[in-house]
Amino acid sequence: MMTGQLEDNKLVLATLGVSIIFGGLTALDNVNFEMERDSITTLIGPNGAGKTTFFNCLTGIYKPTSGTINYYPTPEKLTSLIGLAPDRITTIGLARTFQNIRLFNNLTVLENILIACHSRMKAGLLGALFRDSKTRAEEKAMADYSYSLLEQYGLAKSANHLAKNLPYGDQRRLEIVRALATRPVILLLDEPAAGLNNQETKDLDAFIRLIRDKEKLSVLLIEHDMSLVMSVSEKVYVMEYGRVIASGPPEEIQKDPKVIKAYLGEE
Repeated sequence: MMTGQLEDNKLVLATLGVSIIFGGLTALDNVNFEMERDSITTLIGPNGAGKTTFFNCLTGIYKPTSGTINYYPTPEKLTSLIGLAPDRITTIGLARTFQNIRLFNNLTVLENILIACHSRMKAGLLGALFRDSKTRAEEKAMADYSYSLLEQYGLAKSANHLAKNLPYGDQRRLEIVRALATRPVILLLDEPAAGLNNQETKDLDAFIRLIRDKEKLSVLLIEHDMSLVMSVSEKVYVMEYGRVIASGPPEEIQKDPKVIKAYLGEE
């Protein structure tokens, strides 16, 4: 995309030709992907299709062997994510959750959120050591913001409970809210419905929509629960063997012969 076109840019993320090879194995093969600002986009595919590997490339855990990853924090600004460290990528606006919940189990719910807020703190080493008035004011603002997130998303009553003592559905919710505490432009959710029952999955559907609308951000998720995918997604990408084999609105994807073959095989 040319610089002169950025002012009309509707994209928040775009990849072109992203490939990654581990030894002799091609885990991602020429992946082209576009995500619009303020959208809910889902990545689906059989196990081993490369979905989490793609997430790991977006978030700096892996560096692609080839290709480009362009991120647009605002329509007018373009940033390449290639070669950036994971903490830097979080700071500039991409936050993620993991398929297996990764909370600080022996810290409180509030402390889990506070830790995420530290990615935005401006106090340096000296401020942390001497705790001057500016640092104390920043810490208070961070604590107030953390508690306000818990209030907004239904976890305030558990603020002082250990994370490990929360019901499983609330642990999932806490991990998402912790990611929100970094103030992302793009929120990446890796199988957020894993382990949830039907009612919890319905609640998650509403929760994802609420987050997108309230925080004015874009959501990208990997998901296997097709009822959630078809309900919450505005666009779906389908991967198989490291390649994108289809993309489009969910109502088109569920009828696509290539997608049906990937999931069900040939007769």
